[in-house]
Amino acid sequence: MKGFITDIERIAVDNEDFRRVLYTAKNCQLVVMALKPQEEIGAEVHTLDQFFRVEEGTGEAVLDGARTAIRPGFALIVPAGANHNIINTGSVPLKLYTVYAPPNHRDGTVHHTQQDAQADDEQFDGRTTE
Repeated sequence: MKGFITDIERIAVDNEDFRRVLYTAKNCQLVVMALKPQEEIGAEVHTLDQFFRVEEGTGEAVLDGARTAIRPGFALIVPAGANHNIINTGSVPLKLYTVYAPPNHRDGTVHHTQQDAQADDEQFDGRTTE
């Protein structure tokens, strides 16, 4: 099969991992994330574009210093070169999914915690899911 079809809302809400790569194509990558209360992705800048959608919880998106409260149903696009961060400001996990274009992580990557992600210097190696 070429492609990936799923109930992304259910997978995102059920996800307990800080980061889990679901599918990697040549030009984009689908990843689910869960941030614990008061946890954040951490300020970062990519050379790629990124899309986020919040499925559960509340938080704050920081895009080049501009702070915006986010909640379920909110989406944001982070253009390449923008300094960005997502912060869980609530008391329950912040569940979201993100699409990197092009891919950013090695296919199949799972980081159970933010500490696991910070300790792993993995990068996209050109291998796709199919």
